[in-house]
Amino acid sequence: MKKNYSRRAFVTTVSAAGAGTVLASNRTLPIFTSGSPLRKITVAVMGIRSRGNALAKVFAGQKDCEVAYLCEVDDRYVEKTLAAIVPLQERTPKIEKDIRKVLQDKDLDAVVIAAPDHWHAPAAIMACQAGKHVYVEKPCSHNPHEGELLIAAARKYNRVVQMGNQRRSWPNVRACMQDLHSGIIGNVYFANGWYANTRKPIGYGKEAPVPKELDFELWQGPAPRTAYRDNIHPYNWHWFWQWGTGEALNNGTHFLDLMRWGLQVDYPQKVVSIGGRYHYNDDWETPDTQTISLSFENGKAFTWESRSSNGFHLHGFSAGVVFHGEGGSVLLGSGNGYTVFDNGRPPKIIKEVKENDSSSDQPDQQNTVGPGAYYDAPHALNFLQAIREGEQLRSEIEGGHKSVLLCQLGNIAYRTGRALNIDQRNGHIVGDPEAMKLWRRSYEPGWEPIID
Repeated sequence: MKKNYSRRAFVTTVSAAGAGTVLASNRTLPIFTSGSPLRKITVAVMGIRSRGNALAKVFAGQKDCEVAYLCEVDDRYVEKTLAAIVPLQERTPKIEKDIRKVLQDKDLDAVVIAAPDHWHAPAAIMACQAGKHVYVEKPCSHNPHEGELLIAAARKYNRVVQMGNQRRSWPNVRACMQDLHSGIIGNVYFANGWYANTRKPIGYGKEAPVPKELDFELWQGPAPRTAYRDNIHPYNWHWFWQWGTGEALNNGTHFLDLMRWGLQVDYPQKVVSIGGRYHYNDDWETPDTQTISLSFENGKAFTWESRSSNGFHLHGFSAGVVFHGEGGSVLLGSGNGYTVFDNGRPPKIIKEVKENDSSSDQPDQQNTVGPGAYYDAPHALNFLQAIREGEQLRSEIEGGHKSVLLCQLGNIAYRTGRALNIDQRNGHIVGDPEAMKLWRRSYEPGWEPIID
């Protein structure tokens, strides 16, 4: 049966294979040891409303890969994803609400996790313990403690674990990083990133009966139980600390990751954040306007600005990053292109790399489904090739955690209202027990992830 995306994604990935350097572990990854190295990989996709729907289609479209399960707690989203997948593969996926039951299938190879943020690390840890490889959407964890547990699980059970910050696999982004690291603007010492949208108010939720199609018990999963309200599901959970992580991890993860990659840094020295819910009055708990500033050793720093409800673009983009160095600046917008400027007055363009003209699927950072199959497929293929052949992951979980942690530290600095001093050996907060209370969360009894 004809597969979509796979040939084009393969060409894109191969063309980018030699571009850029990656701040990721070089550890040896497990591969299949019996049968053909191209044996079929079966995956389950957890959470299929929007992002998961896109990922299910991408994985179903890869050669020698099949989606064996769709794991979804809301029946309203199953039919659409089934209809999209069935033409792409021979197998009709099984439908299951409980990920724990899915993981009992010994023939399942991997799990793709696109459920709400509070599920990411707990489900990924359970999958590792069940012997499955994991592709976990960003952010890889709801809180720093979970990120550390997920790394420990990947190591103990020797699983391939990739975070879904797909820009790590975009060829021109990788070329941009290679230029930065090769000294195209000299020493890169500062970067600033941004995200702007025009999100609407979510109002004041009222307790309401749970929709008959939704298993709210499983939806809450690891999170302490609370009554259902009518302004939480399916998307606004992002703005509640109980389940979500705010714009900093929802969109900021991509761009703080790019800045960490470009400046070649790991853990910061100091983190400061200011902001608030300024634009509307409603139930929204996380900031709709926020800046996060981080300083690192060797004279490097970066800042990220978020405006969830004011869509004014910077440098012509709704989201992006500018890197500044001794010899000029590099603008990397929200897509797969970049521009290099000298340090003149005014700056002149010395190099311009445009979007892939062959793609009709240009990425839109405001699209909650994702950037499109053309841009998702190379990252998915990298994950599959890491399982099959030990190919180096572009966002192995240790590096993914380091980038996510920067966002989490920004949220902790915001919530405590003060600067945080950080241990550069492990990213932990120094000398602030109150702030360290936000390093982890409480769980519904019986749901806390534990590494035996």
